[in-house]
Amino acid sequence: MIPEDNRFESDPSDVLPDDPGLPEGWSAEAPDGTDAATVERLTALLRAHERAGRGWAASGEDDVRVEVSEHGLAMRENLVVRDPDGVIRAWGSVHDRAEGRMLFVHIVDREVDERLADRCSDVLFEWAEAQARAVGAARGLAVQQIDTGAFAEDERQHAWLADAGFDRVRTWWQMTRSVVADEAELVPDPVRWERQGVVFRLVARSEDGMPDVADLRAVHEVLEGAFTDHFNSTEETFQEFIHRLREDPGHRWDHWWLAEIVDGDGEPEPAGALVGTVSESATGADGSYVSYLGVLESARGRGVATGLLRTIIADAAARGRDRVGLEVDADSPTGADGLYVAMGWGTKYVTESWHRDVTIVTGS
Repeated sequence: MIPEDNRFESDPSDVLPDDPGLPEGWSAEAPDGTDAATVERLTALLRAHERAGRGWAASGEDDVRVEVSEHGLAMRENLVVRDPDGVIRAWGSVHDRAEGRMLFVHIVDREVDERLADRCSDVLFEWAEAQARAVGAARGLAVQQIDTGAFAEDERQHAWLADAGFDRVRTWWQMTRSVVADEAELVPDPVRWERQGVVFRLVARSEDGMPDVADLRAVHEVLEGAFTDHFNSTEETFQEFIHRLREDPGHRWDHWWLAEIVDGDGEPEPAGALVGTVSESATGADGSYVSYLGVLESARGRGVATGLLRTIIADAAARGRDRVGLEVDADSPTGADGLYVAMGWGTKYVTESWHRDVTIVTGS
């Protein structure tokens, strides 16, 4: 289920000037995502970026392939900057996430000197701005947002973003909760259980193992409805939603749950949804991760969010996992963090969203 054609410019020479301002012998080009050495180098850059920003690395080659593989390029483009020896020293990736919202990855080698690092950074920003204009124009927009992230302690990244015209707009708590084996009994059965007129169940599966499309559409509609008034919420088509979530290396269909209201004799009404993934670890047991949790306003106060969280905790315990992670908006007025803290989650590290709006000139 692949969305519309890529709206970006695939050839960097079409969006960068003839002289992008790099030193003699340096070059900027699109990477070959099928080349094992390229993927290995990008993974090393990403992991070094994580270590510098939060103290440890967690990403692997599968995370890089999401950005540079043929499948990923349906909605993305990438740029790398190479030194005279051909070594990749910087990497940028843009993702046409949804209408009006373009995600941007900006990574510069921590081992190059400050002057060269600044020049690499400038090229990535210039390329990203040009790609924002291209995707914004293709979507017929007046303004295209560039949305990028940074670790809260990464002062080098903060300085570059501020200098490039980005504003720090949100803070996010990356939370985790330990899981013990006994918590497999938190709910009667993570596959399906019921409490006070609410049924919590996995999305249905057909004989070939694929999920029921009606259930997937219900998950999408619930999440779209639940996040309508949330920070930076942008409408995402069903095709975009499914394509993006299936790209996650931790994606599993048996980690998608629906909560339905079953009051009276009427048809069950979808009221909440949780999309989970596998959080792999190179050093210990795997964990589970709450990628999305949404409850429709009409169903709030019925314990839907608590029930869905208890379900993924019980499922993780039954699978022998040791943790469940999630992200929460530190500035959210809903007070969701209070529920998470009450259920045992604590903040492990903090990230930030930085935005820049790019005006699309008609005819550009």
